[in-house]
Amino acid sequence: MKKQVLIALMMVCSIMISNSVEAKTITNDYNVESVKTKNTVSPFCMAIVKGDLETVKKMIELGSDVNKKSDGMTPVMYASRYNRTEIIKVLVKNGANLKTKTDKGYTALKYAELSNAKEAIELLKTMS
Repeated sequence: MKKQVLIALMMVCSIMISNSVEAKTITNDYNVESVKTKNTVSPFCMAIVKGDLETVKKMIELGSDVNKKSDGMTPVMYASRYNRTEIIKVLVKNGANLKTKTDKGYTALKYAELSNAKEAIELLKTMS
């Protein structure tokens, strides 16, 4: 009885193995292009997003443009979106323009409102 069960198991295993070996490779004539994405947010704006005030100050000192858009947004828009009030103050002190708009027509205040950044909203309203 044990031999019959063992033989039956061996047969099932061999059938399974032979079926998996017979798998076919299917090819097609579609041209597939790989899509590469590039992080277009500047290091200056990434420091703002992360809330790294000291790095932001140093980068301004080294010549970073406080009004240069990165991925369509100005640095003050990033600061507003992520509720970075201390960074907003530093940017404005160094000449950031609060009235600049994106292609969508959004200002820094609009980004603060969209992300419900309450402290940034209040600060921007007093600065406008």
